Amino acid sequence: MIAPLAAMLIAVAPPAPPPAPMTPATTTYVLAGKAAPGTVAVAPDMMFSTAAGHGYEPGGPGLFSVAVPPGNYGVTLTLGDPARAAVTTVKAESRRLMLDRVATARGRTVTRSFVVNVRTPALPPPPANAPGGSAVRLNDREQGSRNWDDRLTLELLGTPAVARIQVAPVTVPTVFLAGDSTVTDQPSEPAASWGQMLPALFDEGVAVANHAESGETLKSFITELRLDRILAEIRPGDWLFVQFGHNDQKAQWPQTHAPAATTYRDYLRVYAAEARRRGATPVFVTSPERRSFEPDGRIKPTLADYADAVRAVGRELDLPVIDLNRATIAFYEALGPARAPLAFNDGGRDATHHNGYGADQIARMVAAGIRTSGLPLARHLIAGRPYDPAHPDAPESFTVPASAARSDLRPRGN
Repeated sequence: MIAPLAAMLIAVAPPAPPPAPMTPATTTYVLAGKAAPGTVAVAPDMMFSTAAGHGYEPGGPGLFSVAVPPGNYGVTLTLGDPARAAVTTVKAESRRLMLDRVATARGRTVTRSFVVNVRTPALPPPPANAPGGSAVRLNDREQGSRNWDDRLTLELLGTPAVARIQVAPVTVPTVFLAGDSTVTDQPSEPAASWGQMLPALFDEGVAVANHAESGETLKSFITELRLDRILAEIRPGDWLFVQFGHNDQKAQWPQTHAPAATTYRDYLRVYAAEARRRGATPVFVTSPERRSFEPDGRIKPTLADYADAVRAVGRELDLPVIDLNRATIAFYEALGPARAPLAFNDGGRDATHHNGYGADQIARMVAAGIRTSGLPLARHLIAGRPYDPAHPDAPESFTVPASAARSDLRPRGN
C-alpha cells in the first residue's frame, strides 16, 4: 500500500530562481583584510547577485550566501580581528547551529570547520510512464526557505569577526533526519528543535541533513516524497534517524493516523528496510514527551505507547534506539513544574515545542545516545562532558545569540 500511495502524488516544484554561478572545487572569500591571488574579495556592502554567485543577503545582518549545487560542503572560517576581541556564533541555512560562541582575543585568529548540507526539492525524474514525482511537495511554511534553495547561507551572529570563508564540496558520511516539528529546523525565534542544534555537536567529518518538517507523520513523510528525497541521496555509510509519533497518534487526522500497536510499527519497518537496502544504518528515536505534570510533580505520559512501539521494533530489527521519551521525562522532572516551561517555546505556553535551551539539551541527549549505543558515528562527536538529563544545564546558561527575524527566508526576487 505504501509505495503506490507515495507514487500517485505528483510533486509540484516551486518556481526556480535564475541560474547563478556555482562555486568551483574550493573558493576562499575574503571578508576582511587583503585578498591574496586566487581568493575572492568581498566588500562589506556587496549584496548577493545571481551574476556574482555570492554576497550578503538583505534578510538580516551578517547573512552571507554562496550559490552551490546540492551536496555537502566543508566550510572553514578564519575568525579574529586585529583591532578587537570578538565572539562569533554561526548558523547555516534555516538557523542550524554550526559554531557556538567562538571567542577570539584582539589580534589573534583561529580557524573552525564544519559541514553544511545543501539541498533543493528536486528529485530524479521518474522514467516515462512510470509513477512518481519530480520534487518534494513543500508546504506554505517552506516556500522561500533557505533550507530548499540553491545557496549555502551562513548567518554570522554575536560580535562576529570573520576574516575568511573557504567553501569546498566534500564527501563525508551524512546523518539524515526524518521527523516532525520537534526535530525540524524551526524557522524563527524563539522556537528551536533538536535537529537544528545537532550539527554543532559534530566535527567536520560528518554532515547533518535535517529533512524533518512540522506536522509530519510516518505516512505523510512518504506521500509528500520527503522519504524519496532522502533515499535519492543516501549512500552506504550514511545514517537515517527516524523520529515520529506526535502527529501519528492523532486519530482526528484519518489520512495519516497510525495506531501504535499496528500500522505505526509497519511504517517503521519500511523506513528501516529502505535505509538498509541502500547500505545505510537506520536509528530509531523515541518522541520527546510533552510537558504535562501530575500534581505530584511527575510527568504524565502522552506518548508511551508510541515509544514502546519504537523500542519493540528496534529490538525486533536489531537496530539502535535513542530513547528521548525517557530522557525528556527525566529532564522535565529535574527542572520541575516551575522551571520546565523555560525549555519551551512561546514563553512556556507551548507544552510540546522547545526554545533554544530546550532544543540544545535534547540535542545533547541525542549525542549521549549515540555514544552509549556504541555507534561508530560517535567518533565524530565533539568531546564534551557526559550529559545526564536528570542533571541538566541551567536554563540561564544558554546564551546562543538569536537569529534575525525569519532570516531563513530568501527575499522575493533575490
